[in-house]
Parts: sequence; C-alpha cells; structure tokens
Amino acid sequence: PETGLEVTGIDFLKSQNSRLHHTDAYNIKNLVVRRGQAFQLQLSFNRAPKADDKLAVRFGLGKRPMKIRGTLMSLNPRWEQDFSGWQISIIKSSGKECLLSITSSPKALVGKYILNVKAGTNIYKPENSAVYLLFNPWCEDDIVFLADEAQRKEYVLNDTGYIYVGSAYSISGRPWNFGQFEEFILDACMYLLDKSKLKLSNRRDPVLVARAMSALVNANDDSGVLLGNWSGNYSHGTAPMDWIGSVSILQEYYKTKKPVCYGQCWVFAGVLTTVMRCLGIPSRCVSNFNSAHDTEENLRVDVYLNELGEKMENRSFDSVWNFHVWNDVWMKRPDLPVGFDGWQAIDSTPQEKSQGMFQCGPCPLKAIREGDVYLPFDSKFVFAEVNADKVYWLVKEVNGKEKYTRIGTESQCIGMNISTKAVGQNKREDITAQYKFPEGSKEERKAMQKASSFIHPSGMTPRARLPLTMLMANSTDSKPEVLSEAVSKTGLQLEIIHKEALCPGNPLELAITVKTSTPGSWTINLTSSCQLQSYTGKVQARLGHIKETVKLEGKSEMQVPLKIMPDAYMKTLASVEDEALIHITAIAEVQGTDDKLTKETTMSFEYPPITIQMPETAKLNKEFTCAFIFKNELNMALDNCKLLVEGLGMFKMATFDQGDVKPGRIIKSQIICTPTRLGEKKIVAKLTSTQIKGIATEKAITITE
Repeated sequence: PETGLEVTGIDFLKSQNSRLHHTDAYNIKNLVVRRGQAFQLQLSFNRAPKADDKLAVRFGLGKRPMKIRGTLMSLNPRWEQDFSGWQISIIKSSGKECLLSITSSPKALVGKYILNVKAGTNIYKPENSAVYLLFNPWCEDDIVFLADEAQRKEYVLNDTGYIYVGSAYSISGRPWNFGQFEEFILDACMYLLDKSKLKLSNRRDPVLVARAMSALVNANDDSGVLLGNWSGNYSHGTAPMDWIGSVSILQEYYKTKKPVCYGQCWVFAGVLTTVMRCLGIPSRCVSNFNSAHDTEENLRVDVYLNELGEKMENRSFDSVWNFHVWNDVWMKRPDLPVGFDGWQAIDSTPQEKSQGMFQCGPCPLKAIREGDVYLPFDSKFVFAEVNADKVYWLVKEVNGKEKYTRIGTESQCIGMNISTKAVGQNKREDITAQYKFPEGSKEERKAMQKASSFIHPSGMTPRARLPLTMLMANSTDSKPEVLSEAVSKTGLQLEIIHKEALCPGNPLELAITVKTSTPGSWTINLTSSCQLQSYTGKVQARLGHIKETVKLEGKSEMQVPLKIMPDAYMKTLASVEDEALIHITAIAEVQGTDDKLTKETTMSFEYPPITIQMPETAKLNKEFTCAFIFKNELNMALDNCKLLVEGLGMFKMATFDQGDVKPGRIIKSQIICTPTRLGEKKIVAKLTSTQIKGIATEKAITITE
C-alpha cells in the first residue's frame, strides 16, 4: 500500500505576504494578514499529492473552534469556496511542493487563529502556528475600507504623531509615539479582545470592537489598561505628563495584566489610537478646546464666580475642560439608517457611564453635526461636549444668604478649534466643521433645535449642589427663560492679553482691555482675577485680583494692568504634578445700566526648547549618535530634571536623571541608536522637572539601505 500523505513543512512566505498586506512593520515572528485579501502558503509533503488525497487547511479561533459558529474554517483546496466566505485555491503543485492561495472573508472574525493542516488522517501543526487576522482598510468590502492611500498611511500605518493640548488661543502639539508595531503590542490588543467579553461572533464588527476597546483602555469596570488620576498626586505610579507614548504602557499592561498608573485624557486617547491602528481600524486623536462636561445632559454648563471674579469649584458637577482628547475611527455603520458612515467618535477617558460601563461611542460625526442625538452610541454626551452653552453666575452674600445673579451667557465658546494631526504633514488640521456647522448659520440653528428636542434644557435656574427649595428662594428668577444675549446699550467689550512672554520665574504681565462703542459717559466696575488651574479647570492656586472703576467716553478703550509676581505662583508650580495653566476671569458691569459682561481665558506658560542633534539620514543596522541639549533660560532653577527619550525602531525608551538645573546651565545627554526599519523615523524627547512638566520636542531622520 502507498504511504499516507503527510505534511512535512509550511512556509508562511512572511516577507512577501506581509508586504502585500501592509503588515511588514509588526515586530512579531508570526504571519499577520488582513481580512478579505489573498495570502499564500507553501506546503511541503512526504510525497507528491494526488487527486484523491484528502487535504484540509484549518484555521481555528478561540478555545473550542466550531464550524457552526464561524470560528473554525476548514478549507479544502479541491472545493475552492467554503461556506463561510473564505476561499482557497492551488496556485501550483510540483513534486512534493504545493503553493496555496487563501482569501479570508472581508467579514471574517478578527483575531489570532491557530493553523493546522490535515492530510489524510495526519494532522500537522507548524511552529509559530498562530496567524493574526486584522481589519482591512485596503479592502473595498471591509466596512473599515478607506479609499485614500495618504489617509491610510496616516490613520493606520503612522506610528508617531501629535496630540493637541493647551488652550483655545494657545494650542500646542504634544509629540506622541503610538508604536502600534512594537514588540508585544499586537499581543496586548489580542489579549484585550479576549478580555472584552465580546462574543466571538461580534469580533467581525468594528463598531462593537471599537466600543469594547473604549471601555478596556480605562481601568474602570474591567481592570483595563490605564487608571485615570486627576488628583495632582501620582507618587505610586507615573505622572500622566511623564508618558511620551503608548508603547511602555501597553507593554507593562501585557506583562502584568494589571492597570497601569496613571492616565489623563490625552494618554487614554493616545493608547486607544494605538489599539485601533494595531487592529487595522483607521483612527485619529481629536482635541476639543473648551470641552463641556455636561453631567445633567441639559446643554448647559454653569460657572459660579465669587465677588473677586474667582471660580467657585464646589458648586457645580458640570465643568469645562481647557481641552479634552478623544478619538475618531473610520467605518461604515450598517447598524444605522443610511448616511452615517465615515468618522465616528469614541472616547476611553472615564467620564460618564454608558449602558452601565465607562465607555463612549462610536457616535457618527454626522449625527453630532446635524443634531441627530438619538442615534447610538452616546451622541447626546458628545453633542454637549462641543455645543453646550456656558452660563456665568455671580454669587454674593446678602443678609447671610447667598444670592445668585446671572452675569453672562456664552453660546459660542464651547467646542472650539477641534484639532487633529494633518494627513502626511506635521501640522494641525482644524476639523471643527466636521463636528458642527458654522456658529450662527441656518444649519447650525436647525441642528441645535433638533438636538434640543431630545435633550431637555432645564430653563435658567442656577443648579448648584443645594436643596431645590433653597435655590428657588435665592434665585433671582426662578422662571425658566430662554437663553438670549441681551442687546448691549454701551457696546461693552472685554479683551484679556499678556504684554510679555509668560515665562515661569518672571512676573506675569497681564492686562484687561475694556471697550465701549456708543455715545455717552460710562462708568464701569471691573473685577478681574487670576488663578492657576489644571487642564480640567481644577483650581490649583489663587494668584491675585484687581477691582477698578473705569470711566470711558463714547467709542473708547482703556487697558487695566493685572500683574502677578513670581512668588504668587512658584510654590504651586513646584507642588502640583500636573501642567499648570494661567486662568484669567474678568467681570465688567456698567453703572446705571443692565450691561454686564464676563470673559475668561486660559494661557500657557512658555518654555525654553530642547535641541536634538543627529545626522539627517542613517543606514539600516548601522549605529549613529543622537545628542539632546537643553539650556535653562528661565530665571528659576529646575529641580529633579528627567529627560525621557524614545525612538521607535531605533532604541527603547530611556530616562536620564539630570538633577537640579540652575538658571543658565546647559545639560547634554547622548544615546547610541541602531535603526532596524527603513523610512522616516522620529525621535521624541521630553524634559520634566518638579516645576515644569511640558517641554517636549521631536526630530525626524530618514533610514536608508
């Protein structure tokens, strides 16, 4: 009798397959391919196979792969098509070798398949038998299909980028290494899929996968990747400002299987971008400036000010963050009415529960723009983040009782300058128009009306943390009233500026410009205060205030200085572990009229730069030296300086302790780099100290053969 057919080897043809599938950057031994696209396997046998030999190539997913559940694909090259939409064919067979082409279904389950081949009664299990199957933005039948090649390069393949932070009027790009191709990152994402409690059959659906990952990137509910902490004390972990990328976070999580400490919104968004791009879902970080956290879902955020014009924090559950970062992912939405395909917002920062868990999205940008806030998921919350109104209340003590007076409403300051990194360029792209129609346009009013019919605005009573009966008694007007801007009698305007660069260690030279524009003599009471705050609007210190009376005639203006000496803020800078922002509020009331105006703005400190010195190009696998130079040009010492550097595909993250750096001192560190990947690569450097957290820079180098 003839010997039974046995497989003696499998060649995964990794370099050719991974090039065609855009997976050649993954740092992993196994084959990584994308669904809906052909890949080849070369089988070797103990003898030449014949027409009547039984052969099945089997891909199994999960603990108990089953055909009926679509978790076991048993592909017979003689039949070409399988019931599950996978295809297999013999490209050529010569002697004991056989070259196969396999195409998974564009709707295949995404995950880590175990491959074995059954020949006759013999089963062959190869080494590295796991084959990773990912979403495929290059495949027209995949619902994450993205037609534009430049966008695919940016939103799927770029492993570096920027996350935009700061405040609406001084935006800066923070370099971030996504590092989706680094060692263990793909395995960490597979671990998250297993942990997600998603039914295996739901792993084909990017809508459900994106939602599940928005829950798993935060540690709440499910001991996910990152523990959020906004307290200002990070002694038991890494301060959120000290991360420069997702790689060390996901690697630590995969190793320990315990939440990593600590994250704030840009860290959550950076890690979620890494996870999405790693799985093959196009993704981008989105920064919303003046982001409303409207806990009552009434499209209104109340801000309470005391008589010095300082924000009173314990009054309101709502808040306005200087910026908030979330993600957009690109996909079709077959689960929704037609027309909501494209970018969808998801958010892994734990803010509000959705269906019992801290998760948010995916929510179509089109639904946010048009006010279709009844569509899943979480569109009401995202709509409020970019569209709420801000109402200012002045709290005064009158006969031992608190009296609330509404001193202004701003309907256009929330949801400004929504930003992401531009495609193929190292610059900011403003995508506000993808989230909302132009302020004041006909379409915008229509969208607001539509949204308001689903979100119930609660009328105009202040909503502090007080019993309702007390509120009603104290409230200046308990009848709900429509938000409307009173027409100004005097044409009163306020502008807040700084006259000198805001360098830590120097006085802050601020000024408030008061303007009137109508005929008459006007006397204006101006109150202004300056506070240090974190980006979530949490007050860190009171720095100073002014109360002045300004007299203006007709169309004129006057500049009132507000000067803060370094002593007022230096202690706080050194005691909080977050980046501090300068927050200024101004209240103006014109005597003898109802004209009142409140204005607030947030400014960032300015820092000296880090310089990176290295060649412009380098050769693959050949060492080069990279130097980091920093000169402390500030009028203050920087204590406990740490330089953090990372170069994906060149060297692992490294930390240099630099001790205390006195004014004028120059520090220099260097590192030897060995590039392991071709193309443009980036080196990111960050300097943190007791006083200052936010100095970062990056530089690109081109690696050639």
